[in-house]
Amino acid sequence: MTDITIKITDRKGVEHQILAPTDMNMNVMELIRSYELAEEGTIGICGGMAMCASCQCYALNNVLKSKRNDDEEAMLSDAYHVKENSRLGCQIHITEELDGLALEIAPEQ
Repeated sequence: MTDITIKITDRKGVEHQILAPTDMNMNVMELIRSYELAEEGTIGICGGMAMCASCQCYALNNVLKSKRNDDEEAMLSDAYHVKENSRLGCQIHITEELDGLALEIAPEQ
């Protein structure tokens, strides 16, 4: 089992340095929910299907190399608070390559 470190700034501006398992096929949205970094019922409303943008977050460094997929692009085109570095947490799968990733949870939709 390999855990990586991810820094996530919650919606109140508090930074959390958390350990994320790479062997559980988790995504960032699930990680945020498991650490209770967002109020219950405000993140992952669609269950991680890229259909609600409630898990939108901002990539704060260059660790995340993957680009938005088509579903992510479509959902973010209709979402609020979108920035150039916006991503859907449900579309970012936890892998060893993400060690050191820094994210900020976007405001509620």
